[in-house]
Amino acid sequence: MVDDDMGPETGASGSGGTGDLPPGPDGLPILGNTHQYIKQPIGFFDELIEYGDVVHCEFPRIDAVAVFHPDYVGDVLLGQGTYERWNFDELKDLLDYEIAPRGLTFTRGDEWKRQRHFLQPMFGLDRLKGFSSAMTTATERMIAAWDDGEELVLNEEFSWLTLSILTNSLFDFDLGERRQVIADAADELQAMADMSGLSAVELLLPSWIPTHRNRRYSRAMDAFDATVETLIEERRANPERYDDFLTMMLEKEDDHEYSMSDEEIHDHLITFLIAGHETTAMALTFTWLLLARNPEARERVETEAKTVLDGPPTAAHLSELTVTERVAKEALRLYPPAGMLFREAVEETELGGYRIPEGTKILLPQFTVHTDDRWFDAPEEFRPARFRSERSDDRPDFAYFPFGGGPHQCIGMHFAMMELKHIIPILARRVDLELVSSPTPDVNMELTLQPAEDVRMRVHKP
Repeated sequence: MVDDDMGPETGASGSGGTGDLPPGPDGLPILGNTHQYIKQPIGFFDELIEYGDVVHCEFPRIDAVAVFHPDYVGDVLLGQGTYERWNFDELKDLLDYEIAPRGLTFTRGDEWKRQRHFLQPMFGLDRLKGFSSAMTTATERMIAAWDDGEELVLNEEFSWLTLSILTNSLFDFDLGERRQVIADAADELQAMADMSGLSAVELLLPSWIPTHRNRRYSRAMDAFDATVETLIEERRANPERYDDFLTMMLEKEDDHEYSMSDEEIHDHLITFLIAGHETTAMALTFTWLLLARNPEARERVETEAKTVLDGPPTAAHLSELTVTERVAKEALRLYPPAGMLFREAVEETELGGYRIPEGTKILLPQFTVHTDDRWFDAPEEFRPARFRSERSDDRPDFAYFPFGGGPHQCIGMHFAMMELKHIIPILARRVDLELVSSPTPDVNMELTLQPAEDVRMRVHKP
C-alpha cells in the first residue's frame, strides 16, 4: 500500500560507559569477520545492529566500527578534523591497485579542500540548468529506439542513458567508440569491488597475480586510461573549441594560480565518468522496479507529468514535480546507490559513549540505517509520502543520507536529482514498462549497489 501515514520512533541503543570499546561479534584469527561479510554483505550489517548502534568488527589489517544511529552518523559526517574519508591505504600494498587516489573521493585535508573549491562552481545550480536539454534529448532518443513489445535489460539501458547525458553535458563529446571503453571500465571497477562469492583466500590475492579477474581489470583500465589521455590532448590542442568540465579542469584557477595535474584530472574523470553515471543509473533502475511493483504510485507519477508538463520537462518545472521527487527519494532510501560510506578516525575520540581509537575505520551502512523501524514505519515498504515535508521534519537528520552529508556531501547531488526529475516523468508519459524478471532481485554490494540479476522489462507504447 502506498502513502500510508508514518510516525518515527527515536532513541539510541547500546551505549557503553566512557572508555569502553564498542561490542561486536567474534571473528577468526587474521581474517576477523571477513568470512561473515563475504557470505552475505548486507545481511552482515543486519546482524551487527543487534549489538547496538556503535559496533566493532574486524577485517585483515583493519579495525572497524559500524554506526547505525542517525545522531552518531551525523557526528561522523560533520566531524571534520576528527574523521576523514578512509582512502583504503591499508589495502594498497595488498591489492596493488588504486581507484582514483587523487580524485575527489579519496583526497583528504588541504588537497581535498583545494579540489572541492575548484570543482564546486561547475556544479552550481545556474550552470546545471543548462543541462536540461541534454537530459531530455538523450531520454527521448532512448525511448525512440525502443520497439513496442521489446524486452529490455533496464539496468543496461539506464547505464547507457546516464553515461550519454554525462558525456554530452559535462564533457561535451558524443560517446561513439568510447562508449564501450567507459562501460567496460565501469563494469570491471564494479567487479573488483564485489566480494560476494569470493573465498577469503581469493580476497587476499594481490592484483599482480594474473588471475582472469585481474587480467580483465587491467585490460579495461588500460583502455580507459588511453581514452582519458586522448580527451586531454584534444582539449589542449583546441581549448577555444570547448566549454566543458574537462576544459575547466585544464585551466588555472584565477584566485590562486592553481592548475590540476594530469593525474588529478585523470582521477576526476574516473570519479565522474564511471561512478557518476552508474549511481544515477542504479537509482533509475530501482525506481522503475519499485514503480512496476506499485502501480498506484506509477499512476500518480504519470498524472503529475501530464498535469504539470505541456512538453518535455525543463529546469523551471522541477519544483512542481513533487510526486516525482518523493518517488525518487523513497527509491534512494530503499536502494541507496552508494550503499555505504567510509570514514577514518584521525584522532582518538568518543562516539555513542564508546572509545574510538585513532585509525579506526568507520562504516556508515546507508541500506541498514534507511530501513530501521525506529525512523521509518514499515521500513521495507515503498511509501513515497514519507517525504512530504511535514513528515521528513519529524525524523533525525541523518536517518536518510543517500548523498552523504557535511562538507563531503556528494558534489553531484543536484545534478543527479535533476536527472531523475527529468527522466522519470518523460518515461511515465511515453511508455509503460512491464516487469518480466524477479520483482525482488537480490542486491550485491559492489562499487555501487547493484541488482544481482538483470532487471528485465517489456516496453508498451500507447
